[in-house]
Amino acid sequence: MQVEMQDIHKAFGKNQVLTGVHFELLPGEIHALMGENGAGKSTLMNILTGLHQADRGTILINGKERSFSSPKEAEQNGMAFIHQELNVWPGMTVLENLFLGRELKNGFGFLKMKEMKALAKEQFERLDVDIPLEQEAGLCSVGQQQMIEIAKALMVNAEVIIMDEPTAALTDREIAKLFEVIDTLRKQGVSIVYISHRMEEIFTICDRITVMRDGQTVDTTKIADTTFDEVVKKMVGRELKDRFPARAASLGEVALEVRNFTRKGAFENISFSVRAGEIVGVSGLMGAGRTEIMRAIFGLDRMDSGELYRNGKKIKVHSPGEAVKHGIGLITEDRKDEGLILDFSIRHNIALPNVEGLSSKGFIDGKEEQQFVEDLIKRLTIKTESAETSAGNLSGGNQQKVVLAKWIGTNPDVLILDEPTRGVDVGAKREIYALMNELTDRGVAIVMVSSELPEVLGMSDRVIVIHEGKLSGELSREEATQEKIMTLATGGE
Repeated sequence: MQVEMQDIHKAFGKNQVLTGVHFELLPGEIHALMGENGAGKSTLMNILTGLHQADRGTILINGKERSFSSPKEAEQNGMAFIHQELNVWPGMTVLENLFLGRELKNGFGFLKMKEMKALAKEQFERLDVDIPLEQEAGLCSVGQQQMIEIAKALMVNAEVIIMDEPTAALTDREIAKLFEVIDTLRKQGVSIVYISHRMEEIFTICDRITVMRDGQTVDTTKIADTTFDEVVKKMVGRELKDRFPARAASLGEVALEVRNFTRKGAFENISFSVRAGEIVGVSGLMGAGRTEIMRAIFGLDRMDSGELYRNGKKIKVHSPGEAVKHGIGLITEDRKDEGLILDFSIRHNIALPNVEGLSSKGFIDGKEEQQFVEDLIKRLTIKTESAETSAGNLSGGNQQKVVLAKWIGTNPDVLILDEPTRGVDVGAKREIYALMNELTDRGVAIVMVSSELPEVLGMSDRVIVIHEGKLSGELSREEATQEKIMTLATGGE
């Protein structure tokens, strides 16, 4: 299928999101669509698949003018969209999620369970995925949920598949398998729009790249004819000299110590510490237990045994509220369901964990709250017309900044960051890294969980590696390499 979008314009109220965008997708090509968060990439694809209607412009499908009135109509005409924010129904089984809205039924209206299970197993085998079909989707890891979404798209035999950050939650093995599937689809003539902020992936898998900036098309070129630096410059309108800002850590006393944390079936005998002004990177494969450990520290999940110490004193944390009182903040990996209230305004989201400090005699000081929020919006360069904008209307990267802002506003002494730059563009990543440095310069201790090895190596003063729920090793900044981390992450020594 060949797709051409010409002179596409779109505004939401006074906010002009797209201004004369051009985009072309050829049959059997993998086309990278890149740009900073808020550049308009997702809006453009939502127009293509019928979720939004363009205010102006033309869409040509195989040379004929066409526009879809809904995503359902687009899907029926061979287009599938795998969104960055997963659309998995947690209370339903994996099988029910795969066939939601397109169940197979016999002449009497009964489900063809055998046939549905066979088709699902076939797709999972194709992706080398091992997830029980009867398991509730909500019990699956984020990486498993991503693979469910990919399998769902492949099951409709789409001619065009749009993948928005498809590898953000996948392990290296899952990514390698996905790339094999993508290559097979390309050979079968399927066209893929690949939206990602992971530059290495773009140069590995894609044929051409279109860069967008501020709602406009900057350039379209063959991957073979461009470079990492050229793409970054087109995206941000300036050169980013260093991918990771220089760190000059000045370490203080131990701010947080975890001793012998154990939760049966999740992690066992985990011990580590982080000092004031230090960034400790936590690496390991998806499902190793990294997130579960951080949730237990913050009091979100129970633990069976273990001790926690703040500034050398033993503390007990049974809830997030207790964690906050002890100066601990957590930015979860799932900003959509756990980090934000999407229907609330930016102001309410940022102010929520800070209500106590903004109140007097049980009443919130409106002026103080407004100033507090505006300062954080400015400090984190959150792109929005107003603090009253709903968090759900922001781009993924700006949503991440709101989550950061609300916890930074609590002035934590210890900040746990679980995948802090997932789905965030290269320019915003640099801003988050600079913010991390700023916080550690003030003496904040940071524990950073990340699946991106360059990020772990570029920002950590020390790295601890988790393998199958156990601490498999610790590396200093000088010792740490991708090879050593991966060896420890896969159970080697």
